[in-house]
Amino acid sequence: MVALALLPLPLLAAMAPLAFAGGGTRRWFGRGEGQRADAQAAKDAAAEAFYELDTAQRDLRISIEAITAADNSPAARKAAADYEGLGRRIDEVSEGYITAVDAHDLDRDDLDGATMARARADLTRAKEELNRVKAELDRFAQGLGPLLRSAETQLARLAPAVERARQALLAASNGLDAVRAQGLRADDLAGRLAALGPELTKLNQGAGQHGVQETIRRADEVLRQAEAVRAEAERLPGRAAEIDKRLVSLRTRAQAITTRAGQVDPVLSELRRRYSAACWQDLQQVPEQAAQSVRRAETTLREAQQAREEQRWEDATSGLAAVRGLLDSTDEAVSAAGDRLRRLDAVSFDRQKEIDRTRFAIRDAQRLAMTGRNTPDPRHAGPLDEAVARLERAVAGLEGRHPDWWHFLMETEAVRQTAAGVVQEIRDARGGTGSGGRG
Repeated sequence: MVALALLPLPLLAAMAPLAFAGGGTRRWFGRGEGQRADAQAAKDAAAEAFYELDTAQRDLRISIEAITAADNSPAARKAAADYEGLGRRIDEVSEGYITAVDAHDLDRDDLDGATMARARADLTRAKEELNRVKAELDRFAQGLGPLLRSAETQLARLAPAVERARQALLAASNGLDAVRAQGLRADDLAGRLAALGPELTKLNQGAGQHGVQETIRRADEVLRQAEAVRAEAERLPGRAAEIDKRLVSLRTRAQAITTRAGQVDPVLSELRRRYSAACWQDLQQVPEQAAQSVRRAETTLREAQQAREEQRWEDATSGLAAVRGLLDSTDEAVSAAGDRLRRLDAVSFDRQKEIDRTRFAIRDAQRLAMTGRNTPDPRHAGPLDEAVARLERAVAGLEGRHPDWWHFLMETEAVRQTAAGVVQEIRDARGGTGSGGRG
């Protein structure tokens, strides 16, 4: 103030307005400035509410996208629809906030108190609307907990499932390469593996295009099929070796059966000479049928060999199975003639052994039927009585000059089967096999 006193009065008068105006820009802080600060604070609070709502909406959108990608249930679809409804509500309050901000320029110098009060009220109302919708959004997000946890579980399975499928395809491809290195084409396996190419493309396109559940399902299916191809490729060398072994074995067996079939005629001659026609008539066609079966087997064997050379493994395997079936039936027919002669010789030499064996079976069943009873159950007594009568008729049928020994053997076998059936029925009814009887 001392310095000012030394200046001339006109100069001091000229500087006075500058001192009060702050160089032409400074205002005195009074009631108007307080209203401006309140309005600015309302604007800042609204901006913060807008930012929080926007952030919450972005986070929730990520959750909804995860749910809809992993879950196609009615609950998930409803959640997505409800989120869209919330989105429209958010757009409304956001537009209201932006409108309030654009309507009030708080940096203008000529704002009066009423204008600043309106600005504060509008911005406060916008903030409250933003906060109200933010609260709705938070409540909605909390209700998504179970759906979101399920979706996260599915998403956690996604990457490992896809990776396992890719690794399985790689292993199958390597397995095929190893097989081909051994001279095996494995064309069918290669075709099956190539058919998985489009599936791999869809896996690479990801869950965003095909959905999480569908992608996991596709990955699991690719894994299953690729592992099947790999496993079959690993077995292929052993399968080829087994087919080669069976070809040799069945060829040898066919030759042996051909040799044995040539011995049927002498056996038939012996049967004709010593026994009645009823004992050998059904065997008359065995030599011719055996020769035909062996020829069919040899033809099929050549076809199987051709399939093996062409590496048509399924055809080779089915051909070998057919050859085996033919040789089994032929072997049985060829053996039947020799077996018939042996059985007829044995019973004609000592019929009593067959009779005693059959009577023992009947008595064994009768003892079991009487165990714990004074009279047998008619259901058991009837068949056993008929079995006794049948045996007596069979024995009586041996009288005469040319007995039918084969019929006698068939009858005694049928009687023993009847007795065995009664024994089994009794044991089943008594709930076990330990109550009486030795049949």
